[in-house]
Amino acid sequence: MTLHKNATSTAPSDNLAAATNSVDHAQNTDVKANVSTDISTDNNAESATDNGINLATIFEPYFRPDENTIVCGALDEDKVAALAAAAVEVVINLQADDELSFDEKAAVESAGMDYEQLPISGANDLKQLKMLAFDNILRQHHGKKIAMHCGSGNRVGAAIALRAGWLRGRKMDTAMERGRSHGLTKLAEEVHNRLLVPR
Repeated sequence: MTLHKNATSTAPSDNLAAATNSVDHAQNTDVKANVSTDISTDNNAESATDNGINLATIFEPYFRPDENTIVCGALDEDKVAALAAAAVEVVINLQADDELSFDEKAAVESAGMDYEQLPISGANDLKQLKMLAFDNILRQHHGKKIAMHCGSGNRVGAAIALRAGWLRGRKMDTAMERGRSHGLTKLAEEVHNRLLVPR
């Protein structure tokens, strides 16, 4: 078809196609950059909330159910210092004194953190009175950044699950999942059986 000399073709020119491709490429590059930034931000989010300290490399086992809660195993002086540097405000210890290898209370308090101790020696201590005391400690420090520990996190997880089931009225599955997110492992069957008993 021959166009009149004053007519304009509606087909895109090669220059327009090239310009469009260039814009598309730039937009794709920006999207990829944003995705990379988002991934990087997600990976560093926890570290940022802990003053740049990667607690996961210091503690084993290590559980992080939420931004303000850290669950770990037994502490020593270096780990207490790491928690203080990570802006932890309260340390809750579920170990008895005979399980400790140093004066944990003195170390925690001299590092500027509050210290609470509620010994739970094993399954026999998973009683409602203990869970009421545990709940009271958590309520006193609500909203603070807390590190809870026992020997492995197992007793902390058990206490969290029983608190959720007995005192907060959570369903079995919810209470157990809450416990697992806080370190519940070997005591899972015991906790499950106790949650079956009406309180």
